[in-house]
Amino acid sequence: MNRHEQASLTARINALQQMTTAELRVEWRRVMGEEPRSFHRIWLWRRLAWAIQAREFGGLSARAQERLKELLPCAETWMPLGKRGLQDIGSPLPVPRTRDARLPAPGTVLTRKYRGRTIAVTVLEDGFDLEGKRFPSLTSVAQIITGSHWNGHHFFGLPSKRRAR
Repeated sequence: MNRHEQASLTARINALQQMTTAELRVEWRRVMGEEPRSFHRIWLWRRLAWAIQAREFGGLSARAQERLKELLPCAETWMPLGKRGLQDIGSPLPVPRTRDARLPAPGTVLTRKYRGRTIAVTVLEDGFDLEGKRFPSLTSVAQIITGSHWNGHHFFGLPSKRRAR
């Protein structure tokens, strides 16, 4: 890339920074060929700037793409779009599920007295049962019981991460 091309690319990226959200969304449609998911101006211009540079310089290296494939199983659990956001990378690998070592064995009943009532929650292989309703976490159980956010492990007197080590 010569100096003139580099200056042109730099000017194009600087122009993105000056655009409004609406203008960035129009540019996104032009560059990416799809509807943008975001209305966040900075998010849009940063990703557009990366996409423009990736087209000019070739995008991610083969090594970086291989590393992404290795990280894919972990990323799927926290990505906002889930697997849909990874369609260009390749077929996703199954996400290995590990059981929290702080939790007692499935079938164990955790009890706690709360406001004159004894709460009994059964530990399941993949969640918790409270009065016939299934919950994904102890925190969600504690929130239903109390009406406010609680750390589920703390609410039921289970060891914290620090003590579990």
